[in-house]
Amino acid sequence: MPTVALAVTDGMLHYELSVAVEVFGAGLTHIVDPWYDFSLCGNGPVRIGRFGLEPDRGLDHLTHADTVIVPGWADTDREPPAELVKAVRAAHAAGARLASLCTGAFVLGAAGLLDGRRATTHWAHTRELARRHPAATVDPDVLYVDNGDVLTSAGKAAAMDLCLHLVRLDHGSAIANKIARRLVIPPHRDGGQAQFIATPVPTPGHHPLGELFPWALERLDQPLTVEDLARQARMSSRNLGRHFKHLTGTTPLQWLHTQRIHHAQELLETTNATVDTIAVATGMGTATTLRRHFHRSVGVSPDTYRRNFRP
Repeated sequence: MPTVALAVTDGMLHYELSVAVEVFGAGLTHIVDPWYDFSLCGNGPVRIGRFGLEPDRGLDHLTHADTVIVPGWADTDREPPAELVKAVRAAHAAGARLASLCTGAFVLGAAGLLDGRRATTHWAHTRELARRHPAATVDPDVLYVDNGDVLTSAGKAAAMDLCLHLVRLDHGSAIANKIARRLVIPPHRDGGQAQFIATPVPTPGHHPLGELFPWALERLDQPLTVEDLARQARMSSRNLGRHFKHLTGTTPLQWLHTQRIHHAQELLETTNATVDTIAVATGMGTATTLRRHFHRSVGVSPDTYRRNFRP
């Protein structure tokens, strides 16, 4: 019987924790027998938001588990408890498979388990994870990353994606599909985090491009060039590039491309317009061009995106 231990301490996120309990801690022997031998591991009573937990065993029991789940860590500005980091590191050294949910990746990072590996976390925290752990390759676009012995997931719902992936590895796709059906969720989601990330425009203010951003957004259907943008901003192309880099972190053309994709997402969500019509409205020209760029940027096709996000 595979054993799964959920590492719990104060300061974790209750949603990710409950996802792991729902998948691995539920009595599902009617679906497959044996299921998992599941335990909550923590050094004493634990407070998770408004909920209190009584662990079954101490953190030292993590070394006896086949798989250790680390839920989301609520305050990523704070280092996780040393006792948790030490226990996670010891579990990995003992041969356990480590899986973090959402910002639980910061715990794995503190334990040195992300060095030299690909990893992910909630898109809002990927930049900080990469800054804090430069030896890791942080991918902000995926729902989860499987390195074999170390796995990480993106935020919230992606925690369920990773849990189902673990079930798929342990029991096969048919069983994972049955669990997904029981939970009324898709057994596998297309694409990655990119389809959920908003792309805000810098807020209006007293900066040289304050009037340029709204001007460009009203003309996304037109074939704008860097020279067009520079002329409207009344500055040289080189100076424009410097301001864009400072305000948006990217180049004028890449920013323009991102806004066109974002506008396409809005039209897919809020209108019945065809992909051809949306391609023209966003300056992509043809449906073929829009589909290619949309899939490359968002991770799914326009049609799939509309099915996922249309009310």
